Amino acid sequence: MITTLEQARAADRADPLRGFRSRFRLPRGVIYLDGNSLGPPPVAIQARMAAVVAGEWGRGLVRSWNDAGWIGAPAKVGGKIASLIGAASHEVVVADSTSVNLFKLLMAATTARPRRGVILTVTGDFPTDLYLARGAASVLPGVEVRAVSESEIEAALDQDVAVLLLSHVHYKTGARRDMAAITATAHAAGALTLWDLSHSAGAVEVDLRAADVDLAVGCGYKFLNGGPGAPSWLFVAERLQPLLHTPLSGWMGHANPFDFLDAYEPAPGVGRFLCGTPPMLSLLALETAVDLWLEVDRAQVWNKAARLWELFARRMTFRCERHGFELITPTTGADRGSHIAFRHPQGFAIVQSLIACGVIGDFRDPDILRFGLTPLYLRYQNVWRAVETLYEIMESESWRKASRRVGGAVT
Repeated sequence: MITTLEQARAADRADPLRGFRSRFRLPRGVIYLDGNSLGPPPVAIQARMAAVVAGEWGRGLVRSWNDAGWIGAPAKVGGKIASLIGAASHEVVVADSTSVNLFKLLMAATTARPRRGVILTVTGDFPTDLYLARGAASVLPGVEVRAVSESEIEAALDQDVAVLLLSHVHYKTGARRDMAAITATAHAAGALTLWDLSHSAGAVEVDLRAADVDLAVGCGYKFLNGGPGAPSWLFVAERLQPLLHTPLSGWMGHANPFDFLDAYEPAPGVGRFLCGTPPMLSLLALETAVDLWLEVDRAQVWNKAARLWELFARRMTFRCERHGFELITPTTGADRGSHIAFRHPQGFAIVQSLIACGVIGDFRDPDILRFGLTPLYLRYQNVWRAVETLYEIMESESWRKASRRVGGAVT
């Protein structure tokens, strides 16, 4: 147990992951606890982008689709991500945005269950998931969205449900759902499952095959550090690939895209879920970040994430309990992701004050302070100093000045 700043520093010196911190570009004087809307850039990305622009694009030009292997990159990078989420390499492909991939898979799953007319989800999950579910239902005759509370999921899984859509780790609270148990319940009711892993991949252990998951999506810009707007990825279990069809039948998902045929023939396997031309610069930046992840002992990552979380929680209790913070993240390790969240009526002003002091967390309406705990670059002493900074802000009431300022559009 870490109870002093010197013990935190000693834990950093003994940390088997300590060498990875230097492989990220982090501003001097900043403790980065975004929770997690954007991971910082790996150092290697800058050189990789320079080489791609000058060489593969600049000299290779259109030849690089063949010579540099661009055309196969969505499957290649997808295969690398597969190793992080317990999937086979041929079950994952990188394409489009998370929102677009959610729409594609929602449509594919619902039309694969033609006698069932319900997309089931829960209230309070990430809003775009619900928006897209409603969007899919609006273009499918006889299909509706049923949004229930957490406690009502099992009862709502009846013979009308085609697909159950859930986030694995909740974006606000950090609560982690039991993927295997919920998937088994859905399958017993005859429904497919679609999991949003945006706050899971790179944050917690994920094993899609062990959980018998049908479909999943995730983003590349959070814990995978692929950069702002990094492309998304999707997972389709091998057993379902021949049965599902994407509504966005773009040429890159064609079995023979360069035959330029009028008739559409879907590619075999997960490749049919490709659509348009891959965004090569952002895709190769994501690959560089994922390559770093492939070097990591993930058991060490999950262990350090738990220790960082416990240190943050203990220090908040010891230093800030009297200031009205309410911990809303589950305290049991298996029940949470890799961020910690608190409620406070002045949450927005407090987060703005922290940012002004060089501690970057984020705020989620209406009153949630969210802090990401990313083991590859975060140190124990960073957590210690972050809580000390929060304590000083609360003791001095300097947050009151921030409460009179208007923040930016992104919180």
